Amino acid sequence: MSARSTPLSFEIKNANLPLVSVLVKSLDLAQLATDLQTRFGDSPDFFDNDPSLIDIQDTEGALDLNGLLQLLRRYRLNPVALKAGHPAHEAAATLAGLFITSEARVLPGASATTEVVREVIREVEVVREVAGAGQSAMVVDKPLRSGQQVYARGRDLVVLAMVNPGAEVMADGHIHVYAPLRGKAIAGAKGDTSARIFAASLEAELVSIAGVYRTSDTPLPKEVAGKAAQVWLADDKLVMRAL
Repeated sequence: MSARSTPLSFEIKNANLPLVSVLVKSLDLAQLATDLQTRFGDSPDFFDNDPSLIDIQDTEGALDLNGLLQLLRRYRLNPVALKAGHPAHEAAATLAGLFITSEARVLPGASATTEVVREVIREVEVVREVAGAGQSAMVVDKPLRSGQQVYARGRDLVVLAMVNPGAEVMADGHIHVYAPLRGKAIAGAKGDTSARIFAASLEAELVSIAGVYRTSDTPLPKEVAGKAAQVWLADDKLVMRAL
């Protein structure tokens, strides 16, 4: 048999692809829908047709896979794989065109070029590996009232007016509030552990960086409460210091 003289029209290589891992803790789709709406209803562009792994390995009960797929796709997730411990669930996934895996794992940390975001709600844990923020900052120059939410996707957020109680500011990067911060501030929303929160007067109901949060149930330290301050993450703990 003679050797092939022309190059092949394809190559096969190993590939490591980032996936959104959706850890489903309940197969009650009504409850799941309610919780997803609560967490992501105000952020319809949080996901962008991201390929995702559905993990139901430790979940008991009847599985309505088609209903689950439709629900996740409603939030712009694109299920491509299933991790399950029941043969019937795996068979249903195969019929639906999903890849079956038992080896997938969530990365325990992030490299310099990728971040891991962990968003936890009552029934769903979402873990995502994404690229860090790189766009110019979003600037808001009007006060934010209770119920209003601003999300700076893929960039920093600069707010030049008051963030009132009940309002929420969220950014994938840093948050700068050059006025009283009395609502909720969520920096590093997609896992950037280097993100920081800066406020001219720190009075927040909640501060969060890369999923680590502190609510007003725990009073702010006296040295930063009502003062110009910054918040950052060190060893998975929030650190607050006056400016």
